Amino acid sequence: MNALEAHDLRRTLPGEPPVTLVADASLAIERGKFTTIIGPSGCGKSSLLYLLGLIDRPTGGTLLVEGEDASALDGDARARLRLRHFGFVFQFHFLLPEFTAIENVSLPMRRLGRLAPDGIEARAMALLKATGLEGKERKTPDRLSGGERQRVAIARALANDPALILGDEPTGNLDSRNSARVVDMFRTLAHEENRAVVCVTHDLTIAAASDVRIAMLDGRIASVERS
Repeated sequence: MNALEAHDLRRTLPGEPPVTLVADASLAIERGKFTTIIGPSGCGKSSLLYLLGLIDRPTGGTLLVEGEDASALDGDARARLRLRHFGFVFQFHFLLPEFTAIENVSLPMRRLGRLAPDGIEARAMALLKATGLEGKERKTPDRLSGGERQRVAIARALANDPALILGDEPTGNLDSRNSARVVDMFRTLAHEENRAVVCVTHDLTIAAASDVRIAMLDGRIASVERS
């Protein structure tokens, strides 16, 4: 089963004339694959990602998440589905500055309510260790480097064991060494943990490291290339 399937997905903003951000996008996102969405600025890359991640609502088309039709769900149901199945990593880490690393990673688990408090802390500790942050669990974001903050964001994205990890320019603020480390982590999450990882990027080096490259132009999918 594909983790995501989109059929004729569209997003149009009202106006005179209306503005189409994504037009008739049909694609399948597979588990076990690292997929990148590439294209020039303003081509609709992030708009497509936000539709796939249930952040924005399409104006047409169908979206299946792990086989479940998410197209007609109300806001609360979309939020619950997003919390269960998705983890997000953005260009800016969006960590809560007053919370420690372990507290930031624990937040999605507390919202989902699947684990008891001791289970939440144990999983957060394990995720931070897995992302190379052992010993820094009690530090607030201002006491971490840029690369460390982004790794906390990745650990937070994994908190609820999602099938899908979506990234919007997740290496945009990192140097080349930390960018390579993040890409290696994404490849591991896809290849070794059988997750679907999808990243918007303008970096062709990152695109070259992915298994599937979706090229967009003027709001449409121009091509899909597989390694």
